[in-house]
Amino acid sequence: MAKRVSVDRWLFTVTMLLVFVGLVMVFSASAVMARERFGSPYAFLSKQLMWAAAGIAAMVVAMRVDYRRYKHPALVFSLMGVTTLLLISVFFLDRSHNTHRWIHWGGFSLQPSELAKPVLILFLAYFLEGRVKTMDDWRNTLLPAAVPVLVFLGLIVLQPDLGTAIACAGIVACILYVAGMRMRYFAYAFGASLVPLYFLIFHVSFRRDRILAFLNPWADRQGAGFHIIQSLIAVSTGGVTGTGLMEGKQKLFYLPEPHTDFIFAVTAEELGLVGALFVVALFAIFLWRGMRASWRMEDVFGRYLAVGITSMVVLQAFINISVVLGMMPTKGIPLPLVSYGGSSLFVTLACVGVLLNITKQAE
Repeated sequence: MAKRVSVDRWLFTVTMLLVFVGLVMVFSASAVMARERFGSPYAFLSKQLMWAAAGIAAMVVAMRVDYRRYKHPALVFSLMGVTTLLLISVFFLDRSHNTHRWIHWGGFSLQPSELAKPVLILFLAYFLEGRVKTMDDWRNTLLPAAVPVLVFLGLIVLQPDLGTAIACAGIVACILYVAGMRMRYFAYAFGASLVPLYFLIFHVSFRRDRILAFLNPWADRQGAGFHIIQSLIAVSTGGVTGTGLMEGKQKLFYLPEPHTDFIFAVTAEELGLVGALFVVALFAIFLWRGMRASWRMEDVFGRYLAVGITSMVVLQAFINISVVLGMMPTKGIPLPLVSYGGSSLFVTLACVGVLLNITKQAE
């Protein structure tokens, strides 16, 4: 079969639609808050527009660069080193929202954990490409692959950001599964993670409260259960067709972080079941086209990149929507391409550009 001469139009269109929906909903969710905080309803929208423009430009550039150029040890290990330094440097900076997740410089801010996701994908794609037939060799394949991953996860957990660390672990698991790692090793890894997860969740008060609130949010409706209750009220209020764009009530200082972690709740309230299902359908199409590209790739490096980037976007979307619907404890994971957040939007769009280039090379 001849190679494609253009990028996957479905994937490109879905990405642009998600960015457009995100810009509309960021403005709707943040206009009142922005006017109260900064005196202009466009404060958050203008920043998101700037990042969206930069991200789309990066996506277009990445679309035109042959993905095989990233398969160079100097690039892979340089990115690993820089990302490690960034993840460490946040601990020497001032806290933001009681966490060490951000690097602020002037009006610019960067969340190193967002960069860690694509860097881990690139590292694993590069490292595992030549080890397809030795995936059972734990000493020379699995252990060297796991050590950098564990270092990144440990640094992210210490920020503290357990949700992002779990998302990274999920992305790594998807790549390792496609690479052919046997299920017994997944079982070993899961079993080994139970003890640290127990201490990280049940011996840290705010995480323990989130679990209890997830199980019964009404037991502490003004405290730990407030987020979930307000989110469920927003979703249920929307009905089938929604209250109308800009007409939602829960974003008016009831729903915490309506323009970031809970933007899907605002979407469901204002655009209803129809709008919510439209967003879910866009991510489903993204999953289909991304996995389709990976299945059609003969090049192992490209296949692993495609799986990693696709799982990065879809897994985070699944976690975010599940939290909004009360199916998971709150984790602070944004909705990719939709939620407010510059570094997340820029990095995701750049990664989608790489994925689009891979679709050009798919057989």
